[in-house]
Amino acid sequence: MKGAFEVAHGALSVIQPHEQWDYTLSVGYPTSANSNHYLKPKTTGVPERNELSDWVENVTRQLIEDLPESSLQTESSTVVYEDNTVPALTGELRPRKIAKRSHDSSGHENNNAHFPDQSNIIGIGCGDNNTKQISLSKLDESGLSLITLLLECAVAISVDNLGEAHRMLLELNQTASPYGPSCAERIVAYFAKAMSSRVMNSWLGICSPLINYKNVHSAFQVFNNVSPYIKFAHFTSNQAILEAFHRRDRVHIIDLDIMQGLQWPALFHILATRMEGPPHVRMTGMGSSMELLVDTGKQLSNFAKRLGMSFEFHPVAKKFGDLSDVSMLQIRRGETLAVHWLQHSLYDATGPDWKTMRLLQDLNPRVITLVEQDISHGGSFLDRFVGSLHFYSTIFDSLGAFMPTDDSNRHRVEHELLHREINNIMAIGGPARSGEEKFKHWRSELARNCFFQVPMSGNSMAQAQLILNMFPPTHGYSLVQGDGTLRLGWKDTSLFTASAWTSHGSC
Repeated sequence: MKGAFEVAHGALSVIQPHEQWDYTLSVGYPTSANSNHYLKPKTTGVPERNELSDWVENVTRQLIEDLPESSLQTESSTVVYEDNTVPALTGELRPRKIAKRSHDSSGHENNNAHFPDQSNIIGIGCGDNNTKQISLSKLDESGLSLITLLLECAVAISVDNLGEAHRMLLELNQTASPYGPSCAERIVAYFAKAMSSRVMNSWLGICSPLINYKNVHSAFQVFNNVSPYIKFAHFTSNQAILEAFHRRDRVHIIDLDIMQGLQWPALFHILATRMEGPPHVRMTGMGSSMELLVDTGKQLSNFAKRLGMSFEFHPVAKKFGDLSDVSMLQIRRGETLAVHWLQHSLYDATGPDWKTMRLLQDLNPRVITLVEQDISHGGSFLDRFVGSLHFYSTIFDSLGAFMPTDDSNRHRVEHELLHREINNIMAIGGPARSGEEKFKHWRSELARNCFFQVPMSGNSMAQAQLILNMFPPTHGYSLVQGDGTLRLGWKDTSLFTASAWTSHGSC
């Protein structure tokens, strides 16, 4: 069957809200998939470790060792721990606190399976392209004191010393700016804002997050344009769906959080040019705003019409886990069903995980494409703080490596997307706004509930490499294939994992 899409520079341009789409994708297929298990662009001039990592490790070690034994043991009694864990600020420094990497039922490690030991990689670099790497001595005068205070504040919050935390947060909010010249200052500013919300919520017992979905979706488009992360999620998932739809005449795609449907024109283009002819495509798009869903449906319908492809769109303004049953999705006999889920921490897109899993079992889809952030929302506040600081500082560093400090698109991504995710994890406690417990790793839960992993194909790997080639090779992105998944990271830190699953067969 045909292989990967040929991705060209500028093929997926930023689409403004309510603007007519005009995708001009040239389509080609590599004759053979790249079989390398570890493909990594050259990283000339990009340090494999951020300059703050050793210093932060020492600071964290001292802070954790100074905590009373009881405070470390009572905060998160349900988490399993081990001595060497990733990702975290430190590996062996917090054996009683840092949740270990669990393994799914097939024995595969959930995250970072082929990435080097990340226990000493914090990712709070200062790689702005209009600034030389700041020396450690210079950082001592600016960013390091902020990082120290942020770590001390997190420890204070973890032991419910809210008065002391409030005092430190006042200082952090006055001295750290989201427009700062270093990634360290910017990440501290956003974490301080999120932790301020956490302290306020702890005092008042309330939290009313307001989401401007149009702003979020618009910033999501910008993020798609300036980094490979979203393109990686979209195109690797599209390839798995394309393979599941091979020689199928009637197909149905359920997108659990469709936003503005940036992913689907590329797949439509391939389906419309199949040798056996295009299938009839039906799509169910789920989201919180019917207005935005209807607009997305019109855009997709217009694009499908230009391709001469038969297409139907069904908007569902509900969370998947809030559906009473799958009949609301209008499943038709004879359709090949695909479910797509690009997970994020912006908001709770699907509702209770247990209900989401039950509905997926009822749907019995041909394929589920899943893209997960390599970050855990479980455990205590300090666990979430450590994991989130590691994850988001790495993303900030990747943006700062090639975007100027005053770049408006960079600030838009950091403020509208990354800040919102940090706040959701730190202030709300993760995506579970309703208080429902969320699965730590969906891959292991799918395996435990009679779903079977479909290995990501060599074409998916070749396609992901094409996406990385759209970005200069000095940016330090890493691509790993293993355990049937594809992982995209920065400076050897895994950030996003793509996998595919099927419900065909029985346990």
